[in-house]
Amino acid sequence: MKARLIRIAAASVLAVAASAGIAWWQVRSATTTVESGTKTAVAIGGPFTLTDNHGKTVTEADFRGKYMLIYFGYTYCPDVCPTELGVMAQALDQLGAKADKVQPVFITIDPDRDNVAHMNDYVALFHPRMVGLTGTPDQVRNAARAYRVYYAKAPQKDAKPDEYLMDHSSFIYLMGPDGGFVGVYPGGTGADKIAQDLSGRITG
Repeated sequence: MKARLIRIAAASVLAVAASAGIAWWQVRSATTTVESGTKTAVAIGGPFTLTDNHGKTVTEADFRGKYMLIYFGYTYCPDVCPTELGVMAQALDQLGAKADKVQPVFITIDPDRDNVAHMNDYVALFHPRMVGLTGTPDQVRNAARAYRVYYAKAPQKDAKPDEYLMDHSSFIYLMGPDGGFVGVYPGGTGADKIAQDLSGRITG
């Protein structure tokens, strides 16, 4: 019995690792083909219905007409998420007036803890125009699936039920004014590079 449980646990770990690897490969593959100027067969992005940090129901259509910088993470993230959101905010500051044509969006992958009020307090720490999106677990799952985002609760020993970390992929997604996928900025991309890239894309 014990050996069987060990095999099941090992299989679960491998399944999670495989899911993370597939998600990473799909997004990286899309990034490479977009940057090379060719089309990708991997669909990134799509319809979603979520709730913003003011309690309003929104869909992807509400952001048409602007470039979108989207990051999937969670408010209890100790380091990576605040770092990447800070980079997004710095890039917008560097764009000056052109930043009005870019909408920063933070989508939680931890809806159990990231409610509307908590998201509202959190996004305000980074940029006054940043929108935080949450929703039901199914709504968040559907949005993450559309963007090929991997996420899962990290195993924790001797932790309280609400004191857990989340494993997740880390990309800043760039969507065009028409809602189409443009590319991603991998984790660690500097604000200067993002601002320079956006500045070259924004006309007027």
